[in-house]
Amino acid sequence: MKKYVCTVCGYVYDPAAGDPAGGVKPGTSFDDLADTWVCPVCGAPKSAFVAMD
Repeated sequence: MKKYVCTVCGYVYDPAAGDPAGGVKPGTSFDDLADTWVCPVCGAPKSAFVAMD
């Protein structure tokens, strides 16, 4: 699964790790995150993330 990076702060969402503190289980793809999910570091919206090459 692709990783996504926050264009505001540089946080990388890794689907293999998920976001346990945000209630996202490991193995959750970025596309499956709720539209209300925000960056756990800076609070930027999901729309501020871009796919990593």
